[in-house]
Amino acid sequence: MEQMQNLSSEVDVRRAKIENLRAMGEIPYKAKFERTCTIAEAREKIGQRVKVAGRVVFKRVMGKFGFMQIRDIFSKIQISVGRNELNEEDYDFYKKMVDIADFVGVEGEVYTTQTGEVTVKAEKVTLLSKTLRPLPEKFHGLTDTETKYRQRYLDLVMNEDARAVFIARSKVVSFIRRFLEDNGFVEVETPILQTNVSGASAKPFYTHHNALDMECNLRIAKETWLKQCIGAGFDRVFELGKDFRNEGMDTTHLQEFTQVEWYASYWDFEDNIVFFQKFLKGLMKECFGKLQITYQGNVIDFEKEWKRIDYVAEMRKLLGFDFLAEDDVNAFKDKVVKAKLFSMGELEPYNSVRALIDFIYKRKIRENIVGPVILYNYPAVLKPLARRNDADPRIVDAFQVVVCGAELLNAYSELVDPVAQRETLESQMRDKMGGDDEAMDLDEDFLLAMEHGMPPISGLGFGIDRFIMTVFDLANIRDSVLFPLMK
Repeated sequence: MEQMQNLSSEVDVRRAKIENLRAMGEIPYKAKFERTCTIAEAREKIGQRVKVAGRVVFKRVMGKFGFMQIRDIFSKIQISVGRNELNEEDYDFYKKMVDIADFVGVEGEVYTTQTGEVTVKAEKVTLLSKTLRPLPEKFHGLTDTETKYRQRYLDLVMNEDARAVFIARSKVVSFIRRFLEDNGFVEVETPILQTNVSGASAKPFYTHHNALDMECNLRIAKETWLKQCIGAGFDRVFELGKDFRNEGMDTTHLQEFTQVEWYASYWDFEDNIVFFQKFLKGLMKECFGKLQITYQGNVIDFEKEWKRIDYVAEMRKLLGFDFLAEDDVNAFKDKVVKAKLFSMGELEPYNSVRALIDFIYKRKIRENIVGPVILYNYPAVLKPLARRNDADPRIVDAFQVVVCGAELLNAYSELVDPVAQRETLESQMRDKMGGDDEAMDLDEDFLLAMEHGMPPISGLGFGIDRFIMTVFDLANIRDSVLFPLMK
């Protein structure tokens, strides 16, 4: 209560200052400021005059002299303000009217103090934008998790770690585009608003299109559209953007997330394994300057050879029977319970063989992997858009990279046989009718495109949010997103 009263009092004081500014003929919210350089650039201009601007994050006045500090997302710089450079009227204005959190413009020469601090000797201070509310208390910063997410702008002003995350995220996105374009990929855009649930096994968000009076869904993946681009003649394509999955919320999943998907003609999944390793190592070197990270207390070394695990072989060893032969979900559950892996109550929510396999894998195999590990040879029932293995059609030529129990990507050789594709999507529809709300729709437009022909293809989807979470060892995936949805 006392803190709220103090805040109210502070707001009242600042509101009064704005009224006083207007009464003095001052404009409290200027239209612009002619900078000669950014704060980071100013730090390199020792001995030169600059015009620089930023938010005041520190201010100390000691009689006729004092210091303040201004910053932006990338850098900060100290400003010395004294009566030797400013006349009495301007210095008095600075002392009384400029507060922490205000935006100011500063003109003066850059020098280095006796303690080695790069500083601008202010010959003119211009109040550019007066703030009504103060910043959080300096020594405690912004510590409340919900406030950090709801008011990310304050988190970025106060917390160096938060700034590092989002500056790095921007660099990662930039690298992805440049790397793919340098390797012959063309960026395209595909629909977010769709009429079929396709591209992945996930529960969608639904909405209504008023003008066309029809039900639509937000895309859960970009896959089917990008493969149509390959069929149209694009040799290699990619798209970097948002996907939406209306699933449970936890520390490693977001319902709105950013993912890059790329597809290459004439590749198989082994080509994509080689390409992804090259891609990730290049990304780590350029954006982070290293190939080793620590996540959840584990050292992850992307430079060493990545271990490979055969998904199907590992599951057979775990279960003790050929689970690929199972087509009755209830009989499958009975065998799992008999093997004492789970209770029937734990298996009750899973209404299809696909969902049951995925649950067992995630609980008994994936969560125990430190990695980086390449998991390959997936059950065909899990990936209806992937190419069936030539030796055993119950297996698909697919892989994922797992680090500390989390999947960083999903990739495979693509299914381009329209007859086989129709069969897998029809099987998905049967699962959906049986209660599996993550199964895909029968997408006739996609099937029609495949019937017109597609070359051999391999595609890959790489999640940006989870990757940032892993590299920075973040406790919650929301910490990797600027403005996560809050209830």
